[in-house]
Amino acid sequence: MKPIKVHPIVLTIFFAIAILVGFSINDKTEITRSTIEQAEKIFGVEFIETKRDSMLDELNDNLKSFKKLREIKLENSIMPSLLFNPIPQNFSFEKKRIPFKVDLIKTRRPENLEDAAFYSIPELAYMIKNRLVTSLELTEVYLQRLKRFGSKLECIVTLTEELAIEQAKRADDEISKGKYRGLLHGIPYGIKDLFSTKKYKTTWGAPPFKDQLIDEDAEVVKRLEKAGAVLVAKLSMGELAWGETWFGGFTRNPWNLEQGSSGSSAGSAAATASGLVAFAIGTETWGSIISPATRCGVTGLRPTYGRVSRSGAMALSWSMDKIGPICRTAEDCAIVFNAIYGPDNVDPTLFNLPFNYNQKADLKNIRVGYIKSEFDKERDQKKSDDEMLQVLRALGVQLKPIELPDLPVSDLSFILSTEAAAAFDELIRSGREDDLVRQIKNSWPNVLRAHRFVPAVEYIQANRIRTILINEMQKIFDEIDVYVVPTFGGSSLLLTNLTGHPSVVVPNGFNEKGGPTSISFVGKLFGEADVLAIAKKYQEATEFHKKHPRL
Repeated sequence: MKPIKVHPIVLTIFFAIAILVGFSINDKTEITRSTIEQAEKIFGVEFIETKRDSMLDELNDNLKSFKKLREIKLENSIMPSLLFNPIPQNFSFEKKRIPFKVDLIKTRRPENLEDAAFYSIPELAYMIKNRLVTSLELTEVYLQRLKRFGSKLECIVTLTEELAIEQAKRADDEISKGKYRGLLHGIPYGIKDLFSTKKYKTTWGAPPFKDQLIDEDAEVVKRLEKAGAVLVAKLSMGELAWGETWFGGFTRNPWNLEQGSSGSSAGSAAATASGLVAFAIGTETWGSIISPATRCGVTGLRPTYGRVSRSGAMALSWSMDKIGPICRTAEDCAIVFNAIYGPDNVDPTLFNLPFNYNQKADLKNIRVGYIKSEFDKERDQKKSDDEMLQVLRALGVQLKPIELPDLPVSDLSFILSTEAAAAFDELIRSGREDDLVRQIKNSWPNVLRAHRFVPAVEYIQANRIRTILINEMQKIFDEIDVYVVPTFGGSSLLLTNLTGHPSVVVPNGFNEKGGPTSISFVGKLFGEADVLAIAKKYQEATEFHKKHPRL
């Protein structure tokens, strides 16, 4: 075999990368002027030779510090001391609190109890409270459906059957004694498998963590247990919260089994749409509730950043991660959100602010805008979106045309991947990213490695531009309370994940292939009540959310 010849420049670049990122060949490797010169090309800067020479001692000292700091093991749950603040200048907080109230929906027990698998939470709650059905009966219906359809959809990581039966029996016992905890008492649900749970593995959808047991309940799990909800399954997610591919398969869209359910809350959306759970909990960093809810034809709420505790949840991007419900209706989302929001004295990003949902809100009192340029564009679902605007106008909504700030939003997206590179630093340095399922260029292994090369200065500068974006968005919300936008129209999805604004996505039709389409309502910071109220009124005037796939 002939020896392989490597060009000297290639070797120089390799050593530059290895040293600056910390993958040193041995402890004696030092940074040289030529190392700096090659690294400059990666960072898009250029220095003269004397300046490179002056930096050498500082860079080598930094490298020693990096190695020393890496001796301290950092668990994924440890946040940076620098916290993202989504609050714009001169922002006024709502302080008055109104008691949460949602009416039960009177309904009969169906002849075939399995039909109740697609009932809304107020319908299920009516039957449970009035003892037309027991929580145990309902739990067994969902468990049977999970067993029957879970493998077809590839949406279940762990069936929590023993816990579910125990919680359902407890709920029935309490209700029989007159101790009714509220609308979620006895209601079965599923949770994305990035939330820790006692006695059950928390796999993060990824082979390196498929046997991971974090033997404590995440705060969201605790709050739902306090509300009396019954956990029936831990549901699939794209590995490390990207996509619908995980170590157990490829989570399917129940409307089209040849297609994925989108990610990363893939299992949460697929299971809800298929009647395998009454509702599910998902997370979003950049579309991970909105996108699978769209694909699967269900309703999803991405709350304001700082609304729901992330204690016990896998961190991907500390300044962008958000937790929210995936349900059948907007009002279901309001019910679940009411049970899980608020401070926990652990997650330092949380705000103690009211959620004043009004199920009978007058839409004339809510100022609504729409992104005119996006609605004007020709696209596949323009007809459905335009008809949605007509429905809102018929409901008395005065729509105001608006446009989003003209800033390079897509160029800020590296903030997410840079924080992810820090969250999974040890995974990369250990080489265990090779065990992940997806190994294409546009997947975590490659992206996490590449984002170790983002300079700290550029990351901070991007976040300074993010501050400008936050204040520009507030100027828009000085004039409106909610705006409507085609779900994937323009920069809105990434922009509002960067600024922390809440959004509700609801079904608004079907495409030519029979798949669901959606529309998104975006609210002012901590304005979940308004976006949910409008989404509820829209759903009351339409039937799209009542359609479900026939497996």
